Amino acid sequence: MLIDVLRRVSAAERFVRRGLWSVQGDYPLGSKLGGKRVGIIGLGNIGLLIAKRLEAFGCVIYYNSRRPKDSVSYRYFPNVHDLASESDVLIVACALNKETRHIVNMDVLEALGKDGVIINIGRGTNIDEAEMVRALKEGRIAGAGLDVFENEPKVPAELLSMDNVVLTPHVAVFTSESRSDLREYTIANLEAFFTGKPLLSPVLP
Repeated sequence: MLIDVLRRVSAAERFVRRGLWSVQGDYPLGSKLGGKRVGIIGLGNIGLLIAKRLEAFGCVIYYNSRRPKDSVSYRYFPNVHDLASESDVLIVACALNKETRHIVNMDVLEALGKDGVIINIGRGTNIDEAEMVRALKEGRIAGAGLDVFENEPKVPAELLSMDNVVLTPHVAVFTSESRSDLREYTIANLEAFFTGKPLLSPVLP
């Protein structure tokens, strides 16, 4: 999704399908992923997997989480605003709770800046959606990739016509393989619980 936003892959594909290539000429260039400073909000299992993949592209990884993690060498930011101000890309990969509701607000979007991109694969309410839409309309951030929304399945109408925004219907984690893996994981967790063994994925309060 991030590559799509930066390279404008989906928008370029629509450009070709609409027959605009032969009329308007070359499509505007996008931006490469390599070398980008990527701030990840929520360095849990998913966030860590994202970080490792982005490292392979030559990205610099920063993160915000409940607390610093001794197991990683990435730079930790206790404050999301400061994380955004140092990042080219902000990826939301955290759980939703009272502390993370609208964790990305107007101030964070302003800190991300006019060249910044935001990706949300967490929960729609992690971002103040109305403020994000305004920031995109006014050019205060460069683009967004969104798999989740505040009032699913409703998507703000303004986003539908924005070529710098990639939208997907809450399918980031789902493939036929991942569904099968999830079933097996759930069964393994239940077996662990009922046999008095440690859970594979305990949920912290």
